[in-house]
Amino acid sequence: MRATVESYAAVGDSFTEGMGDERPDGTPRGWADLVAAALAHAAGGTIGYANLAIRGRLLAPIVDTQVPAAIALQPQLLTINGGGNDILRPRVSISAVADRLVAAAMQASDAGIRTLVVSGGNPTRHIPLGARFERRGDALAEAVRSRLAGTEVRYVDNWFDERLPALQYWSVDRLHLNSHGHTIAASNVLAALEVPIAGAAMAPDAGDELERPRTAEYWRRYVLPWIGRRLTGRSSGDDRDPKRPVLEPVDAAALS
Repeated sequence: MRATVESYAAVGDSFTEGMGDERPDGTPRGWADLVAAALAHAAGGTIGYANLAIRGRLLAPIVDTQVPAAIALQPQLLTINGGGNDILRPRVSISAVADRLVAAAMQASDAGIRTLVVSGGNPTRHIPLGARFERRGDALAEAVRSRLAGTEVRYVDNWFDERLPALQYWSVDRLHLNSHGHTIAASNVLAALEVPIAGAAMAPDAGDELERPRTAEYWRRYVLPWIGRRLTGRSSGDDRDPKRPVLEPVDAAALS
C-alpha cells in the first residue's frame, strides 16, 4: 500500500527550480512545485516542501551543498537532478558525472530518505550543437540508469520521454521546459511514486510565451549571453538563493 508523503525536498539546477514555467509575477513554478502540490492533495491537507535548486548549477555544487542541506532537513522524499549543465561544457567525463550523481543519491537513501533521481528533458533538437549534446545526454542517462539498477533509488527518465523533444514543450529560450513540459515531467515523477495526478495541480496555467523569436533574435537574446557567461566563468545562478531553503507547509492550491 502506498504510503502518504508528508515532507518533500528537491535539489538541482534550473530544471528543478522551474525555469520556463513562470507565474504571471515572473517567479518560477515547475515540475517540483507541481509534485509537491499533488503530494499535498494526496495527503488530504498540507505537506512540508523545500526546493533548494538554483539555476545554472553544475553537479559539483549540487551534491556538495544542496544534497547535504536537503538531507539535514530529513524529508521523507528527496528528488535529485543534476548534470545537465555539465554536459553543455566543452569537456566532460560522463562516467565521473554519473558516479557522482549516483553516489549522492545513495548517500540520501542510506540516510533513510526515499530518493529519486530525475533526469531533465531533451532540448537538443532545437539548440546549437544539439547533436553533440544529445550524444552526451544519452550516455549520461544510460550510465545513471545502469548504476541505479538493483538499488532502492528510482530513476525517473524524462530524457528519453518520447513526447518531450517536441518544440511545443519548450519555452522561448528552447533550453527550459514550458508549463506543458513541466507538467509532463511532474506526471512522470508522480507515476514513479504511484501518486494520483490531481487535475487542478497539473493544469498548465502559467501563461507560455507562444511567439518565438527569429533565428538572429534568438541568438542575440539567448545564445550569445550564454556563451558570454561560459567564457567568463559566470552563471545565471550567481548570487541567487534557493526559492524554498527549508521545509515549509504547502497545500495543493498554494503551488498551482
